[in-house]
Amino acid sequence: MTTLTRHWRERSSLTVLGGFALAAILLFAVAPAVLSDFRLNLLAKFLCFAIVAAGIGLAWGRGGMLTLGQGVFFGIGAYLMAMHLQMTDAARLGNDVPEFMEIAGIRELPGFWQPFASAPVAIIGILVLPAAVAALLGYGVFKRRVKGAYFAILSQALAAALAILLTGQQALGGFTGLSDFRAFFGFKLSDPVNRQMLFFIAAGTLLVVVALVRQLMHSRYGELLVAVRDQEERVRFLGYDPANIKIVAYVVAAFFAGIAGALFTPIVGIISPADIGVVPSIAFLIGVAIGGRTTLLGPVLGAIGVAWAQTAFSEQFPSGWTYLQGVLFIVVVGFVPAGLAGVWPMLKGLLESRFRRPDSGTPATVRASAPPDDAVPAEEKIAEEKVESR
Repeated sequence: MTTLTRHWRERSSLTVLGGFALAAILLFAVAPAVLSDFRLNLLAKFLCFAIVAAGIGLAWGRGGMLTLGQGVFFGIGAYLMAMHLQMTDAARLGNDVPEFMEIAGIRELPGFWQPFASAPVAIIGILVLPAAVAALLGYGVFKRRVKGAYFAILSQALAAALAILLTGQQALGGFTGLSDFRAFFGFKLSDPVNRQMLFFIAAGTLLVVVALVRQLMHSRYGELLVAVRDQEERVRFLGYDPANIKIVAYVVAAFFAGIAGALFTPIVGIISPADIGVVPSIAFLIGVAIGGRTTLLGPVLGAIGVAWAQTAFSEQFPSGWTYLQGVLFIVVVGFVPAGLAGVWPMLKGLLESRFRRPDSGTPATVRASAPPDDAVPAEEKIAEEKVESR
């Protein structure tokens, strides 16, 4: 049995490595060779959405937390990067304040802008601030056992509040946001080679994020997260605090969203309150739901597919895409809860049940066997491991 298990794990590892190798070939070799500069930049934008979706897949698909406010953390990372790019452009031109401030009549640089003139400070802020905000929010919410629809409404309200707050801040560009970035850490954004470099950075970041999410899903923490989603009270009875488990997943998802927002800013060239409000947050969620929230690649492929469909269909049907997006979401949630990733297993099961033939040689008495590991609920596996350790 041990030999079979080891053989299965080795085969699974080879499959995973092969999948990552194939994805790397498609992203780093095929896409730049096939797509034009415009389409490649568009794909880089979609990859940013996929990074956010990977975190949502962990928090929602595995942890059961309906995160409707990922635009908050996406926006924090995006605005921090935008502030740094504006400061470097102003320094290169010899100005005391960025150009948009001069147009708005702001002659003195606000105090909270000054630290982000430094690249290390900006990078640390992008990596730390979204996760810190998520940790504070998660501690206040999950420790009070707020969950379900109440958590979803609260997270959505935070996204709306941030968008409204940014709209009224002229020091952050107001309604129009921040744009017209000339350089990215010393590299001119007008150069097509540098634009391609941004695509490679986004692609590499996505592969790293997917690898991290897979590691979390297949770790002991991943089992705890699923157990909290399915039987929270039983996990608490086993001696674990479900709030802490949820906070970790929420912080990881926010961390990924902040990085995605920071990459989104130089790739797209603009960040505004419209990019981080309620509508973008729901769009993130729709991509995850359509792709398959409980799988590893479902959220990533779903986010890319929905973003591509939005761009393609909105060019021909500007007013009809929103309705189509809503219909897709309703159909998937109502009829295919596992998303597109669950369509093939569902069809396979139907075909097998349709064409399965009864075995005539089956003896009357069937020896009982233990169920496979996947059939055992996560909380029971954790309980058994805990008893054995004692």
